[in-house]
Amino acid sequence: MTIIYFIIAIGILVLVHEFGHFILARLSGMRAEVFAFGMGYRLFGWNKKTGFSFGSLPDDFDGEGHTDYRLAAFPIGGYVKIAGMVDDSMDTNMKDTPPKPWEFRSKNAFQKALAISGGVLMNIILAIVIFTFIIQSQGRNFWATTTIGSVAEKSISRDIGFKPGDKILSINNKKINTWDEFILALSLEDMGAQRNIVLVRDGAKTNIVADGNKIVKDLADRKPIGLNPENVKVLITAVQTLKPAGKLGLKENDSIIAVNNEPILSAKDFQTVISNNKQKPVLLTWKRNQKISSDSITPTEDGIIGVGIAEIYTGKTKHEDYNFFSAIALGAKETYSTTQMIVGSFVQMITGNVSFTKSVGGPIAIAKMASQQAERGIISFLNFLALMSVMLAVVNILPFPALDGGHLVIIILEAIFRREIPLKVKMAVQQVGMAILLAFMAFVIYLDIMR
Repeated sequence: MTIIYFIIAIGILVLVHEFGHFILARLSGMRAEVFAFGMGYRLFGWNKKTGFSFGSLPDDFDGEGHTDYRLAAFPIGGYVKIAGMVDDSMDTNMKDTPPKPWEFRSKNAFQKALAISGGVLMNIILAIVIFTFIIQSQGRNFWATTTIGSVAEKSISRDIGFKPGDKILSINNKKINTWDEFILALSLEDMGAQRNIVLVRDGAKTNIVADGNKIVKDLADRKPIGLNPENVKVLITAVQTLKPAGKLGLKENDSIIAVNNEPILSAKDFQTVISNNKQKPVLLTWKRNQKISSDSITPTEDGIIGVGIAEIYTGKTKHEDYNFFSAIALGAKETYSTTQMIVGSFVQMITGNVSFTKSVGGPIAIAKMASQQAERGIISFLNFLALMSVMLAVVNILPFPALDGGHLVIIILEAIFRREIPLKVKMAVQQVGMAILLAFMAFVIYLDIMR
């Protein structure tokens, strides 16, 4: 299933990206000779000239303006071959012939830039469409509180100086109205920027300053944020009948209140205190319906009592529904925020604030994430697709040879100097870029395997 989810995710993203190149090239009067899903050997395909066929086409095949739609052997990407353009195929057949009206090289800078940017534009549009669909169909639910219920030991929030009972008012002069806004403003917005936090503690307004660079580094090192809002209870979701919890008579949906009369405010609190008391009796207090009970229980030598637990928010929530136009506006805003987050992540890697090897994932990581999100439901999978679509757009627009951004740089330089860069130079740039990208891909796959 992991492989299937990966192919579905990559297939959608690649087809949308390549369709952007294809349609804008055609609208600009260019011929698209090949539209391929996958890379490498042609397994089968169809075009108006030869119809459906298996295997590769003859080397001298001329579609006469008709596109060959094909499936290639390796489903890790795709491409559109635009006539008269130096691309991944390294085709130089046009070098000895003058530019033809339907070729890329005969078009003006704007038309060239439009065709090259088509993939990135379509990925951005896909993200907006997905976010818009989710927002309009699901609405949005918010935890309507900004009061901290618990702060975990050895967490980012403990280092910052948060305490239970703190009520967050604003971060960097932005008013905080919900828990979702608080976590986002604390962690992902304006990566690396200093956080000026205004809160109420013990009835008095207080300021806290947090180092944004340290937050980014800690997040990259998998250090937990370690925050729970008020009105969170630790709920038992499963009980092993032969373990101490089952023998004591604990049941699903019982909520843990305290251990040794110390309140339990998070699942981490409960796990820590139980694991620290291996084969030592502790006083457990729990609630079932409206009845509160207490009894002694002794964790096993492994530091468990045999329960599954979850954190459940029981406080005030807020739900908002949106009409079509409001959903589009929010979908565009969500896409913009996601783009900012991804660009911010790249900046943090370039500046060395975040470890490159810990932050970059390849096909194995993508497949794993696709599977995890799909198992959580269609909305989670769609959210993942939107995120990956923006990621693909950002990566492709980077001004690096062999990427869309690299082609765009060449187009801009030719427009500035009003002359075409020699074909040999373009070929050399393309070959160097492809070699570096292949080496980079191999390194990323190596990192994936080592993880």
